[in-house]
Order: sequence, then structure tokens, then C-alpha cells
Amino acid sequence: LSGSKLGITASFTKNESRELPFIRFDVRYADGRLKYEGSGTRTGVPDENIEGRMVFGKDFFPKVNSSLTPYVGLGFRYLYNDLRGRTSTGALGYRRTSHYTYLPFGLNMRFDVGSGWILAPTGEFDVFLGGRQESRLSDTGLSFSDASNGQEKGYGYRASLFFEKGRIAFGPWLHYWSIQKSDLSDIGFGFVAYEPKNWTREIGAEFRYRF
Repeated sequence: LSGSKLGITASFTKNESRELPFIRFDVRYADGRLKYEGSGTRTGVPDENIEGRMVFGKDFFPKVNSSLTPYVGLGFRYLYNDLRGRTSTGALGYRRTSHYTYLPFGLNMRFDVGSGWILAPTGEFDVFLGGRQESRLSDTGLSFSDASNGQEKGYGYRASLFFEKGRIAFGPWLHYWSIQKSDLSDIGFGFVAYEPKNWTREIGAEFRYRF
């Protein structure tokens, strides 16, 4: 699956002082119509994801012209796509949902580059705690049972580079996931199903306004 998506993010930070630890809540939603290439091709595939995170962190050296902010937290990622119908080769598709739970460990850096501008790169490693893949094989009309497959191994990482001035910030970002093969699920008639090893790469740009 490949293509473009449009999304919206929101974040709230509770911080009494930059000398004290903070807590931040993040929510992200993205939606698009993608192209499928596999058992044939198909365009216009609905695809959406929702992500929620809570992280704790602390600013170090907040009173000088640069700062370091390590953080750790808990995240949840939900993905849905709808391949119902037939591809160009007649293959039958179905709806899929993915659920990931993970621990983000990251470091944000801020550098004063003059004229009120701040350069803020961030790097993060995501420890995959577990996931579940739901495949609604009943959508195919072939009398198979829906599959529910547990995922135990994987990892992710993300990076961004933002330019900030006053209440405005903008910049590019990268999110990546690598998830290993799932366990097996009985779908009837002596068949089993599993989610194969897979990876996801998102590259985007974001504009932020702070209230």
C-alpha cells in the first residue's frame, strides 16, 4: 500500500516550570486513499490511522541558548484499511485493523540560531510491546472465519527537524515500523492464517501553531 495522506495533530503539555518535569499528551489522525500492489493492483483503498501518546520528560539547561529534553512514555497506534472487492487480477480483498502498543524513548534538542528562530531536532526509538492484527476474511464470501493474530516482536523509530519562531513551528518528519511475523489463527476448513513480517514508512511535513 502506498500513497498520500492528510492528517491533523493535537498536543497538550502540563508543565509548571521548565526546571520541573512535564507530561504531554499527543493525538494524531491521518486519512487517505492508497494504491494496493500485490495480488494484482487496486487504487482508492481507504486507509486511516489514529495514534495517542502520553510522555514524561524534563528540560536540561533551559536557561541557556540550547536545551536537551529526554522523554519516555506509552503509545497506542490504530490502523484501518478497506480492501473489500476485487483487484485487477480478480483477487478478493477484506478489511484489516492493526493495534500496536509501544514505549517511546526519545530526545529533543533545541538550539537558538538567532533572530528569534529555534532549531529543534528530535530522535526516538519505539519499543514494541505487542499488537494484534484483525483480518475480516468473512468479507471475501468464501466462508472463512475472521482471523485475529497476535504480534509480539518488532520495533520502530522516528525523527523530525522543526524550525520554530514564536507560536509557529514547521518541518519534516519520518516514522518507521518493522514488525515480525504474527502467530497463527485457525480460519476453518483446515486452514490457518498469519500476518507476515511487514514494515511501514511514513514521511511527512507538519505545520504547528501553539496556543
